[in-house]
Amino acid sequence: MRFLFYTHSLVSDWNHGNAHFLRGIMRELIRRGHEAVALEPGDSWSRRNLIVDQGNGAIAAFRKAFPDLRVGIYGTDFEHEAAACEADMVIVHEWTDPALVAELGRIRLKGGRFTLAFHDTHHRAVSAERDIARLDLSGYDFVLAFGEALRERYLQAGWGRHVHTWHEAADTSLFHPMPEVEKRGELIWIGNWGDDERSSEIMSFLVEPAKKLKLRTTVRGVRYPKAALRALRSAKIDYGGWLANAAVPRAFAEHRVTVHIPRRPYVEALPGIPTIRVFEALACGIPLISAPWTDAEGLFRPGKDFCLAKDGKEMTRLLRQLLAEPDFAAEMTACGLETVRARHTCSHRVDELLAIVASYRPRSGARQIISEEVEV
Repeated sequence: MRFLFYTHSLVSDWNHGNAHFLRGIMRELIRRGHEAVALEPGDSWSRRNLIVDQGNGAIAAFRKAFPDLRVGIYGTDFEHEAAACEADMVIVHEWTDPALVAELGRIRLKGGRFTLAFHDTHHRAVSAERDIARLDLSGYDFVLAFGEALRERYLQAGWGRHVHTWHEAADTSLFHPMPEVEKRGELIWIGNWGDDERSSEIMSFLVEPAKKLKLRTTVRGVRYPKAALRALRSAKIDYGGWLANAAVPRAFAEHRVTVHIPRRPYVEALPGIPTIRVFEALACGIPLISAPWTDAEGLFRPGKDFCLAKDGKEMTRLLRQLLAEPDFAAEMTACGLETVRARHTCSHRVDELLAIVASYRPRSGARQIISEEVEV
């Protein structure tokens, strides 16, 4: 089959975690003999910010890290109908321009032979409900929602005819333990400050425990305001800015423990949806302690695959315990790794995707189409 992904960006993961997952999904599809092409807009916010922050070298680094991924850049004069009609399966991410979301639906309704899906990996369905409600999904065959709570929200609101839960996962060809790497520090957190959705939680569950325990701590991510940077400096935390996702496994390997600090909308309105970093961290074999988060769907084994801290005081205690008891840390690492490998890899998600797609595709099989390759 030929898959076409409309993305906000595949090239850039600057404040754009969905790129991690789609890269892994495309690589797995290609490994299985399918075609996979991504399209992203020429004015992608994430890619523009990446270039401003890091220069064009970051784009070259993407090409080097993912030489098998095909990405096209589209502008106002791009022929979307021609591109979509060459595909068997078109998956449109929710950050795609609403006018284009509607256009692709109209192309499908007027006779496009491709199957069309809408892919939501954010919390706007509850935090910016009007934005999602305005989207025209009438031409879409189904919706892929990255958690059961989000799927239920779509169904309750009547957005889309069919909605399937499709969680994110770890690309284990990239995210895996690296025991040969020497430890440089104790605690690492890789996450963006964002839009004040977890500001107090970052202070309570990261900055204050690290300061109290005097841990050698590293923070990587973007959009940290001046006040946040001052707090990190005061706690003697090393802030390194943006880190390419391809470099994250080594960063995890260089540290002894990490934390999960979910954004407030996921905790309060969309329980059961972890950040993709949970999957990736556990796949790398680093012990993880989470701030309060409800695993409503039973994705993991809380207390076994990772620790849960109800407040900053307990986070401090658990950090101290994990760092002082290597056997405890090793057992948790093994359990988390076991769960990811058994249930939460991009290979598992491709299995799920293909099963969903098969129920919408003609039984005669997909067309085999060879098209010209597009380049970034």
